[in-house]
Amino acid sequence: MNLHQYLTLPATRREFLNRAGTGLGSLGLASLLGQGAEAAPGSTSPMTPRPAQYGGKAKHVIHIFLNGGPSHVDTFDPKPSLTKYNGQSLPTSNLPTERKTGAALASPFKFSKYGQSGIEVSELFHHTAQHIDDICVIRSMHAEVPNHEPSLMLMNCGDGRLPRPSFGSWVTYGMGTENQNLPGFIAMCPNGLPITGAQNWRSSFLPGVYQGTYIDTRHQQIEKLIENIKNDQIGSGEQRRQLNLLQELNRRHSEQRGNESALESRIHSFELAYRMQMEATDAFNIQAEPKHVQEAYGTSVQARQLLIARRLIERGVRFVQLWHGEGQPWDNHDDLEVNHRRLAGECDQAIGALLTDLKERGLLDETLVLWGGEFGRTPVVELPTPGANAGKINGRDHNHHGFTCWMAGGGVKGGYVHGATDEFGFKAVEKKVGVHDLHATMLHLLGFDHEKLTYRYAGRDFRLTDVHGEVVKDLLA
Repeated sequence: MNLHQYLTLPATRREFLNRAGTGLGSLGLASLLGQGAEAAPGSTSPMTPRPAQYGGKAKHVIHIFLNGGPSHVDTFDPKPSLTKYNGQSLPTSNLPTERKTGAALASPFKFSKYGQSGIEVSELFHHTAQHIDDICVIRSMHAEVPNHEPSLMLMNCGDGRLPRPSFGSWVTYGMGTENQNLPGFIAMCPNGLPITGAQNWRSSFLPGVYQGTYIDTRHQQIEKLIENIKNDQIGSGEQRRQLNLLQELNRRHSEQRGNESALESRIHSFELAYRMQMEATDAFNIQAEPKHVQEAYGTSVQARQLLIARRLIERGVRFVQLWHGEGQPWDNHDDLEVNHRRLAGECDQAIGALLTDLKERGLLDETLVLWGGEFGRTPVVELPTPGANAGKINGRDHNHHGFTCWMAGGGVKGGYVHGATDEFGFKAVEKKVGVHDLHATMLHLLGFDHEKLTYRYAGRDFRLTDVHGEVVKDLLA
């Protein structure tokens, strides 16, 4: 069978009805193929930059995800009462914990006041604290359950149980991206995947073009950082001709099958991969940065990730998510002092450098930076638990009742602390902020009404915040 015969095969009854019923055939696909080749007149790529629903200040997002659950009472929520009651049973709260816990555990880290706002921050994040007057600290976050998997899904996708599109997918669905030669949504995680893997940046029922692109940042060579980024066998002109042929085959294939979203996504990925060969090589090459900039960020894997994030945002990428590593490294059920100090040491300097860099380049006002994990940790010590803390009594268990995250840039109120946990840090008690509220507020800063950024699927209009969430106006500048 020759190519012409394949392309002109008679349609099956089902395919004929599909085509007759839609009539629009290849219009959506033509938009996917319009980059690097002639697009259909008037067509628009699904990743073309689009204005938000109203004038939001933020245009990009950098999400620094400390997977595993950093301890709020050791980072951004000081609790002097824990020192007072250290080693004693607390005279408050019978809140359930995931495992057996014991007496109060004082923070081993010193807190100091920073900036004109005088907000207290742990020594663990001394470099980050230099920017506290640009940071909005939310000390009254709360989630639904104390387990990693559902809490990760809730923080990233707005639902802890059902498959839903990720935050980054919703943002790129609403806004597109400013650089058609790079993915609009990139998730970087060194040494493997976090808990629940790619579900954290999935597009679910949104078109697949809005799914996050995963990069394993343990690698530094561009050929290893992004697989198959270069073709050493043929030149770019020959690649272009091969891709044009592949596009034509896929176009006809898609027309005969009702423009299946999975096929459209695959075709888009082929085209994007071709266009990325030059752009991505430059974007991920931090050696092109001046020496003083590289030194400001540091040499850790986290430092490289954060510097790459700035370079991606600078080039128009819409949403960049940075994971601290595979699994849940901040899940310190034991040796909390040693592990939290090590982990903070891997990222604090670079976070401070990122905020400085964004501000000096005029990017902080339009870039929303979010820092945090899926929940916090208990203010009491975790007792010996098989498989959790190796029999040690120097760590903290999961705590979803109250924890901290912070935002900077993108129209948030800097130098401001919102809400509070109780005297010991067990539970959010003042101006409580749920994950849906956080998402609603971030979408507002990006220029979207969270109730109106919807997608029709299975007979109903879905949104990131489901049927919940309110914009926390106190967080807005």
